[in-house]
Amino acid sequence: MKKIVIIGAGSFNFTRAISRDILTFPALADSKLVFVDIPEGEEYMRASEKIVEKTIRQGGYPATVEATFDRRAALDGADAVIITIRNDLTIDAWEPDITIPKKYGIDVVIGDSRGPSGIFRFLRSAPALKAIADDIRELCPNAIVLNYTNPMCMVTSYMHHNGVNAMGLCHSVQGTSQMLAKWIGADMKDVTYRCAGINHQAFFLEFKVGGEDAYPAIFEAAKRPEIYKSEAVRIEMMRGLGYFVTESSGHNSEYNAWFRKRQDLIDRYIPDSYASSVRTVGERNRTRNEKMAEILAKDTIDLKRGNEYAASILNAVIGDGTPYEFNGNVVNTGLITNLPNGVIVEVPVVATKNGLLPTYIGDLPRQISALNTVNAQNDELAVEGCIAEDREMIYHAVINDPLSAAVCSLDELRHMVDEMFEQNKNTIPWAVK
Repeated sequence: MKKIVIIGAGSFNFTRAISRDILTFPALADSKLVFVDIPEGEEYMRASEKIVEKTIRQGGYPATVEATFDRRAALDGADAVIITIRNDLTIDAWEPDITIPKKYGIDVVIGDSRGPSGIFRFLRSAPALKAIADDIRELCPNAIVLNYTNPMCMVTSYMHHNGVNAMGLCHSVQGTSQMLAKWIGADMKDVTYRCAGINHQAFFLEFKVGGEDAYPAIFEAAKRPEIYKSEAVRIEMMRGLGYFVTESSGHNSEYNAWFRKRQDLIDRYIPDSYASSVRTVGERNRTRNEKMAEILAKDTIDLKRGNEYAASILNAVIGDGTPYEFNGNVVNTGLITNLPNGVIVEVPVVATKNGLLPTYIGDLPRQISALNTVNAQNDELAVEGCIAEDREMIYHAVINDPLSAAVCSLDELRHMVDEMFEQNKNTIPWAVK
């Protein structure tokens, strides 16, 4: 029996889906699943526990599930840990990450991954992440640790700085590969690709169908009005840089200087995109309890495995040992030779009984490494600034953010960072130093 701990199990949809996937593997079907959350997430954690209990009964699995607030007891002797926390559960807690930069002209869409919005979300989460890392080092130092929490690069790097060899996981690579295959009418079983860079800004260096280069077909498909309208930013980036990027157009428009520095550009490429995370989460919150009740009331559950990486990774490492290839976020140890060592990069990884084995990439095309380098260095600056409790380092991470630098002066960014620290004086312990 393997002990698998999910921290942040109040993420109801994710927790029930990943638990279902884990149990589909015979070698993991008798796992002890332990859900952990804070009291504010209890309702949703208990709902996760109930739906997984129903999954176990329906599947006839010899597994067990329990939910607890006692993280240390949960982690004691764990074989695997999945981190999916949010340390600011209400919109009111994180909406200023978006509205304060907007006052200075920085128009943010999601605001959870990089730039000033992503940095301050990370800084608020850091105390909880450090406590989790301390417990893992003490109670289950050999556990495989998978992180789903954003901002992916900063959180994954911070866990490494705190002695935990976490692997960061994201949906964007497989989601984009499926989208591109659909554009060109290809079956995914015939598709192969090579994708690398940094999280949300990795690029398909190769995309082949039946062993043949599919980029000409992708460029042709991008001319269709309905496709261009749906992904204008990413298509313009492909035309400019030569390769297709992984994360969606709205999100990617936050990570560069090309699309959000003027209103006419926003209107042209991603109209009405400001603060879409607030609108999306607000709508989800309004219907969440109702949808959760509907799911809990169903007599049967679809036991079919989904497309998340985590369960297949766990099966490879602590299950039956079947190797599994995916794209993961790891420390750059010469894997991408023209990105700085020590930053977090996203590369192909093979999960095996011997652990997680990242793939050597070599040099990225220089135009891609230039863009990746700035964002990767800013992520690492924010992490190091957090560890040092150094406001000036956080300022440096913000002033080099491509979108922020395209919109604001150094002095304006100084005032904005000060205002964001003031806003977070009760949630970032060293904010007022």
